[in-house]
Amino acid sequence: MKIDRLIGILAILLQQDKVTSPVLAEKFEVSRRTIHRDIEDLCKAGIPIVTKQGIDGGISIMDGYKIDKTLLTTSEMQAVLKGLQSLDSISGGNKYQTLMDKLSINNSSILANNNHILLDLSHWNTKTLAPKIEQFQSAIENHNLVSIRYYSPSGDSVRTLEPYLLLYRWHSWYVWAYCGLREEFRLFKLGRMDELKILKERFDPRKVEEPIDSGMGTFNQENLRITAAFEEKVKWRLMEEFDFEKMKKGEDGRLYLEFVWWDKEALFGYLLGFMENVEIISPKWLQEEFLSLLDRIAGKYRKGHEYA
Repeated sequence: MKIDRLIGILAILLQQDKVTSPVLAEKFEVSRRTIHRDIEDLCKAGIPIVTKQGIDGGISIMDGYKIDKTLLTTSEMQAVLKGLQSLDSISGGNKYQTLMDKLSINNSSILANNNHILLDLSHWNTKTLAPKIEQFQSAIENHNLVSIRYYSPSGDSVRTLEPYLLLYRWHSWYVWAYCGLREEFRLFKLGRMDELKILKERFDPRKVEEPIDSGMGTFNQENLRITAAFEEKVKWRLMEEFDFEKMKKGEDGRLYLEFVWWDKEALFGYLLGFMENVEIISPKWLQEEFLSLLDRIAGKYRKGHEYA
């Protein structure tokens, strides 16, 4: 990605007195012309870069503009590098490792002391996830519209999106985008889309609304408020997904939990994962609909036995 290359070039210039365009071109595996365009972009961004022709020529940053290394402590630099390392877990390569190496030039101890935390943002289906992330990164940087086919409980549909933000939340990757179909900002799960195409048409960026941090979805007033009782043996899973302080242990030994969910079908699918270890306490109408679902599931198996 171009932004990665620009950061890498700037990192090299900040730590070396002078470097030539052929060296940069070889390091970043691009043409000299591309490096020259990158230098122009850095100049436009206000970085005082000086170029000198001749035997002793090269590219450098104006004297006095070097960043004081005390601006970033060792622990702060380690945090930056750890974030870059986590991105490689979903990129399908080691391009961020290359950037880490550049940022840690002349201070190998930063990397050596940075191995006590490992962030793995990868997905079981990284082969399809990584290209989607790359495409959305490009579309976000260049303000390109994106066309996708999106799959939801109500069916699949083709959407045209104005993408603004990629985020990792609730164990999944999402894009925060303005949806042309719904005419509002929405979260779209990358795992639920295919036929992704970056369109030539560009959009004028809107004032971006912040993604709603609700814990399990984009909520509204129609969300379901549920009270459920869970068996003690699934406490380990509840601790991963809910605030432990909200769990109340009943006289029957079960864990009672009140929580909010954004979709009935999604809720039922979630509860089925607990098998016989959960019971909906309220609301009663939801309890009855869940029981009806269980009866329909059981009916399919009873019908199967009739033909066995």
